[in-house]
Amino acid sequence: MSLPVQGPDPVLIDVGAGPESRRIALCVQPAPAATGQPALVWLGGYRSDMSGTKAVELARYAGEKGHACIRFDYSGHGLSGGRFIDGTISRWLEESLAVIDHVRPERMLLVGSSMGGWIALRLIAELRRRGEGGKVAGLVLIAPAPDFTSELIEPNLTDAERASLETLGYFEEPTPYGPDPNIYTARLIEDGRRNRVLDGIIETGCPVHILQGMKDPDVPYAHALKLMEHLPSDDVVMTLIRDGDHRLSRPEDIEKILSAVAAFAGA
Repeated sequence: MSLPVQGPDPVLIDVGAGPESRRIALCVQPAPAATGQPALVWLGGYRSDMSGTKAVELARYAGEKGHACIRFDYSGHGLSGGRFIDGTISRWLEESLAVIDHVRPERMLLVGSSMGGWIALRLIAELRRRGEGGKVAGLVLIAPAPDFTSELIEPNLTDAERASLETLGYFEEPTPYGPDPNIYTARLIEDGRRNRVLDGIIETGCPVHILQGMKDPDVPYAHALKLMEHLPSDDVVMTLIRDGDHRLSRPEDIEKILSAVAAFAGA
């Protein structure tokens, strides 16, 4: 569910050059004082935006506890420009890095939902490559879907979907989350292979808390367990929610998410 964007008015930044340029909308909610607490950075899921229930609740929590909060929409999502059909993990990762570079938080806690969990893992890898991994206080991953294109989509493609990818460059799939179908492009799937994280040890250099519903129809909890196997050297905690679905947006789910945030954010 999406709510009206609350808090500061969104600002726009340009990412990319030439035909790849797109305008990204972000909301930066500053901390009320210089407390030294990490900024909370929201990384949304596929076709989600910064006005979703979890994002808004995170911003509310940040305001109550004195954290800065950074929310934004990927290109093709919400208030941002660009076409959704042009989206890839690399493209959305570039935008995530651009937002971080624009705001320049001294410390941050990455909170990634579904595909945002994949983006969070790729984002911290890029920050560590740049020598900035120490800025990340922790990762809170909600129903994380790393490598979902190659792990969850490609193995289950029907003959009709494969044919559509070859002839049209995309296929559509009905979704219970809205009237419009999900669109998966050949470009997204090909780019997903280049951004795989479940093919070796994942070094985050920070604590990780995974929250996963056991009744998630989109990302099986076995996928979260597989992710844990690739995080052997980190301080990793998993909370399995027996009756939880993929969204984890019920009040009791939000409470668990914010408790995980509080454990890493110091409030």
